[in-house]
Amino acid sequence: MLYFDAFTYSTACMFKTLTFCSAIFLVISCSNKLHSGKSLSNDGVANWYAYVKDHKYEKASDVYQFTDSMIRLHGDKAGYLMSNKSYGDFELTLEFRWNMEPAYQRGSGKKNSGVMYNVPDTAHDMLWPAGIQFQVKEGATGDLILLENVTLTVRDTTRAPGKSVAVSRLSEQEKPLGQWNTILIRNIQGKCSQYLNGILVNEGTNASSKTGRILLQYEGSPIDFRNIAVKTLK
Repeated sequence: MLYFDAFTYSTACMFKTLTFCSAIFLVISCSNKLHSGKSLSNDGVANWYAYVKDHKYEKASDVYQFTDSMIRLHGDKAGYLMSNKSYGDFELTLEFRWNMEPAYQRGSGKKNSGVMYNVPDTAHDMLWPAGIQFQVKEGATGDLILLENVTLTVRDTTRAPGKSVAVSRLSEQEKPLGQWNTILIRNIQGKCSQYLNGILVNEGTNASSKTGRILLQYEGSPIDFRNIAVKTLK
């Protein structure tokens, strides 16, 4: 299992990691809890890159904040964090909350973000690239969004390709603003299952994009992510 943590890990945990954990993403941890601390792990941050319109930043921390055991996305321009690594069959878990601190607030519309997966290695950086999105949006969290002609069969209907095709969630499971929510995405051989706070909220099969990178969206609504982990499935 992979843990995305912005802080350096201890020497003792490193030896355990060599035995039990594989493939560093942000930083390796052998426990389910993130480390505390103030220093960044430069090696870990380097496994993400950041993108804002027409500009790619190899050093993700030049754009977004890696601190306080979480990743904080905020700023004036829409963009994203993209993993440098691609994944096949996997289980992705993470927690998110809307950043409600007054100093970060922007606008008065509905808060909007997303977690994308199966972003092809061949997809060009743009807002937004091809892939499948777990919609994270006030009043719509759990919707499936199929971007740039990706197709998926949902509830016995194969969705026609398009630039952005939305499929509504099965139920409303998001917690009140400011509280932490837990996302689980399971991707196995083109079957995509999306869970929110332990409840299945969307599912599809026969995805035209079965593998790829992971992307955290910033659409102008300040948002925090923590406890991001990828488990490779065989």
